[in-house]
Parts: sequence; C-alpha cells; structure tokens
Amino acid sequence: MSLFRVERTVSPAPEEVWRRLTDWPAHGRQVPLTRTRVLTPGPNRTGTRFTARTGIGRLSFDDPMEVVRWEPPAAGRPGVCRLEKSGRVVRGWALVEVYGAPHGGSRVVWTEELTVRGVPRVLDPVLGLAGRTLFGRAVDGLLRNG
Repeated sequence: MSLFRVERTVSPAPEEVWRRLTDWPAHGRQVPLTRTRVLTPGPNRTGTRFTARTGIGRLSFDDPMEVVRWEPPAAGRPGVCRLEKSGRVVRGWALVEVYGAPHGGSRVVWTEELTVRGVPRVLDPVLGLAGRTLFGRAVDGLLRNG
C-alpha cells in the first residue's frame, strides 16, 4: 500500500477548480493511454461510478471507482470528494480537497492510497513516487486546461 499527496495553489476560485478536478472524463485525457467512462447518469454525486481503462489491447486494466463522499465547496467550507477504487489490479482510495486560498484562488490537496496487485510491498516507495508524479501531472493538466 502506497500513500502519496499532491498539493497545488492556483488562481481560479474553488468552484471552478472543483469543476475541473471532478470532470471524470477529462482525467482520461490527462493520463497517457487512459480512457475514463462514467457509468452513472449525471450530475456527479455520492454514488457516481466511473472506470478508467489504462493500457493497450490485452495489456489493459480497468480501475473502477465510486464517489463515496461528495461535498462541493461552499461559502466558508472546502470541497471534499472521496473515491473508493475497487478494481482487480488497483485498489485503494483518493481524497480530493479544494480550499479557498487566503488571498484568493484555491488550494488543492489530492491524497491517494494505492495497492497494485502483483507489486511487492518493498516497492511501495517507488509506487508512491510514480503516483505523485503521474497524478501531479494530471492535476496540473486539469487545472491548466479546464
């Protein structure tokens, strides 16, 4: 199990940052060789399910996720979204938090705990570094391209 965190401070308001980070299909456009398909009708809420499919042909795997906590940002309150990952290859959770920054803009904290089937625990530090790098780039792209 590997735990990692990505933090960013950006100029858009929390509501806009929340919209960008919870655009599930857009995540697939930020991660190489990945497509994201939403399985439940919108709008996003607790119970929304989606799957990220990563790879090429037979060397692909699904990463099914479900939103188990959905609290969009509101006046004086951060946005909080918790995802549970329930795939055969990738399991764990992600917590996306969007705060108003003290002098305008937003602060994003994306925390994730992953277990990847077949990856020995001794490699958890490598998995954490890879996760931080991959999700950091995805978050940057979502915030930039919203």
